[in-house]
Amino acid sequence: MDSYLNNPEFYLNRELSWLRFNSRVLEQANYDDLLPLDKLKFIAIYGTNLDEFYMIRVAGLKSLYNAGVYETSYDKLTPTKQLAEIRKYLRDELPLLEGKFLEIVEELANNDIYIKDYKELNSDDKNSIKDYFFEHIYPIIIPIAVDATHPFPHLNNLSFGIALELQDSSGNIKHGLIRIPRVLQRFIKQNSIFIPIESIVEYFTKELFPGFEVIASAPFRVTRNADMAIEEEEADDFLEILEEGLRSRNKGAIVRLELYGDADESIIAFLSKHLEIQDKDIYYYKHTPLNLGSLWQIVGDKELAHLLTPSFKPRTLPPLDREDVYSAMESEDIMLYHPYESFEPVVKFIQDAADDKDTLAIRMVLYRVGPNSPIVKALIDAVESGIQVTVMVELKARFDEKNNLKWARKLESAGAHVVYGIPGLKVHAKIAHVVKHKNGKLKGYLHLATGNYNPTTAKIYTDLTLFTTNSKFNSDATKFFHLLTAFASNKKLDNLSMSPTQIKPKLLRLIEKEAEYGVDGHMILKANALVDQDIIKALYKASIKGCKIDLIIRGICCLKCDIEGVSENIKVHSIIGKYLEHPRVYWFKHNRIKAFISSADLMPRNLDRRIELLIPIESNKLASRVEQILKLQLDDNTHRFVLTNEYEYKRIYPKDGEKIIDSQNLLERYVAKAANLSKTKKKKNIKKLAKQMLNSEG
Repeated sequence: MDSYLNNPEFYLNRELSWLRFNSRVLEQANYDDLLPLDKLKFIAIYGTNLDEFYMIRVAGLKSLYNAGVYETSYDKLTPTKQLAEIRKYLRDELPLLEGKFLEIVEELANNDIYIKDYKELNSDDKNSIKDYFFEHIYPIIIPIAVDATHPFPHLNNLSFGIALELQDSSGNIKHGLIRIPRVLQRFIKQNSIFIPIESIVEYFTKELFPGFEVIASAPFRVTRNADMAIEEEEADDFLEILEEGLRSRNKGAIVRLELYGDADESIIAFLSKHLEIQDKDIYYYKHTPLNLGSLWQIVGDKELAHLLTPSFKPRTLPPLDREDVYSAMESEDIMLYHPYESFEPVVKFIQDAADDKDTLAIRMVLYRVGPNSPIVKALIDAVESGIQVTVMVELKARFDEKNNLKWARKLESAGAHVVYGIPGLKVHAKIAHVVKHKNGKLKGYLHLATGNYNPTTAKIYTDLTLFTTNSKFNSDATKFFHLLTAFASNKKLDNLSMSPTQIKPKLLRLIEKEAEYGVDGHMILKANALVDQDIIKALYKASIKGCKIDLIIRGICCLKCDIEGVSENIKVHSIIGKYLEHPRVYWFKHNRIKAFISSADLMPRNLDRRIELLIPIESNKLASRVEQILKLQLDDNTHRFVLTNEYEYKRIYPKDGEKIIDSQNLLERYVAKAANLSKTKKKKNIKKLAKQMLNSEG
């Protein structure tokens, strides 16, 4: 059976699956009920996603090709074939992207907000921008001649500028560049007009190259390989080698060049020669700005708030609206669902511990904490109060390395015991453990979650979080932190499960056990990605036995549904909405403990190369709540897509006469109403509301 299920025809390519995910992000800009800046936000997300994809995934494929690796994935596509498919996919999608951007520009114009080039401005606005150019731009931008005595400059990753063909008074042709530093705003705002900075700089090129005539010019942007290879076993000082890795990020090979579509052939040849890039890796844009992520500047403009849906205000529900988190934990396990429920109790969990004379120790794993972390500040306060603070700061969190390095040094300077990482493994678990002296004994308080300790992302990522005083879990938490801070050969826990040794075997057993129930079996697995072949094969085997399987996979899914005799009982769903669906949740109908939450996706990197945690939800009440949330999402007919047997994703719409079910909106309404009912102390009404809302009845 295993050899049969190894058939490459049974697997979708990881990279092409990711591209389909990003297409679903772009699809959000088609929702008619969204305001213009809501739509523009999804264009910005699409662009920043694509930047990272090129910096890491495409760069990785190019490295494999250069190393002579010909087979890399379960579907047996070679790196060359994958790169060709990626290029074709993106070029085919470009007209859709640019068409949608132009529609949004028109919608903004209907609201008296404009995105215009400098040459489109009226004379008064041009004069104002001219003054702005000489006062704010001219002193900062860098004109660069390129010839025998002026070598082509090094361009950092995601560098943005203008390439020029110039002619001097003698008719000699020269080439040059104008680098536009990131310290300058991408769009210069004049009244209600946003002007791309490159259109201003292009107009005033003669001021930067006096005596030369501009023959041709073209804005451009470069993308480099930004993946870091760190040889930890050879590092005497991990911090030093990490800093060197961060510096090397700007030295990686060029993997993409972006240009405007009307770029002159001489400019293209000039850049191609010096950047050593082939034409197939050059992308031409006619209507969208280079660096789509820069559109966040317009989305975030406070003067345009009326063109953006107001953000939902997270609420604090019972019992945490009436008592502190530690008192509430003494009575029962508490689960929060962010961002509908406030992240503030998580912050307070650390702040209150730091301020309590009975607290003896605080231990945490920090993966992505954000630039201004109240949690790190509370940990520093705890150290200064004499509390033993141990923090595992994962310095290998991609693109957060610099920020995490800063916090690690601050914590260490304050006197905390800081662990910088585990050789060969990323620590991706989300856990905080507080030990207090209570009534003459030591008592543990534990927070476990699917998401990071980051109050900012907690407002836009959905995640589940659990507070518990469960003695078995606390015992495992102590063992877990001992494993991180000391040498240990037995890397196993007793009640929680930890990767790389326990989570995959545990999930495989749970899948196999549910499969034994045949057509009465049912499992729902929710994750960001499904890539691991062992998990996929286990799901195929369960489907063959008739077990019903619902997969809610936001992003990459390498499993194929509707393969005759193999996966007819598997449905793949994807929820893409205003919030980034981030929880990893695994539910099994017949298991004694039905629900599990985890930091681990269903990918080899999470299951085999990271330290993660899988948490059983032992409370029947909380497990039932998890089940309700999952089934609500399976009923969603607004933001849900399903994978078809043509291996494309189809958006689900309400049928004629069918009630509209927007799972994210329903959860916002439920939490808001529950918070209001709580103020009136009508707890029975809250329970009734939960039944209505979470069963899609309200």
